[in-house]
Amino acid sequence: MKRVLLSWSSGKDSAWTLHALRRDPAIEICGLLTTLNSEFDRVAMHGVRRAVLEAQAAAAGLPLWIVPLPWRCPNEVYEQRMAETCERAIREGIHAVAFGDLFLEDVRAYRVRQLAPTGLEPLFPLWQLPTDALAREMIAGGLRARISCVDTKQLPVRFAGREFDADLLRDFPAGIDPCGERGEFHTCVYAGPMFSAPLPLTTGEIVTRDGFTFADFVVAGA
Repeated sequence: MKRVLLSWSSGKDSAWTLHALRRDPAIEICGLLTTLNSEFDRVAMHGVRRAVLEAQAAAAGLPLWIVPLPWRCPNEVYEQRMAETCERAIREGIHAVAFGDLFLEDVRAYRVRQLAPTGLEPLFPLWQLPTDALAREMIAGGLRARISCVDTKQLPVRFAGREFDADLLRDFPAGIDPCGERGEFHTCVYAGPMFSAPLPLTTGEIVTRDGFTFADFVVAGA
């Protein structure tokens, strides 16, 4: 049995990676690895609250491995903290780290290079799947998510907070990747076959800063 730690962004690609890995009887998922912005206590880049992240992990039935990062984190600090996490993974008998990357060769090469000295195997279960078909497969398969972050250089502000569904895919401007793999948008998953039950997610304030628009989500009762 291969024991795997899953890189978890709180979004659809990592959630669908979890779904894909769980269909492989040779793999045991041991935890969800997430970086948190320490200043705001939110998932890095996606802007998702810790409470939502914790609700996702509970619904997935998996422990969280949280790596705190300072705001404006230098790359050397990021790499040092991830190296410490990899050392912990080896001590706990983890064999591999899985990622939800789709087609960006430089991102994949970076992950492979960083894991090479650790003894952990990098896994990319969704690699090079056609993103239009993949997005539609996610939706048809019961995954439910909302857009948590929009890069306003690539997408209009009005897309923040929207449901990730067939209507959204039809409304995207030309050139936008259906899965947002080039950073056009990020999502927050609240339901799907990887969760034991849907999260009662509500949308709060929508704010724009530093060229990105963030939709704030809250889990009722959390």
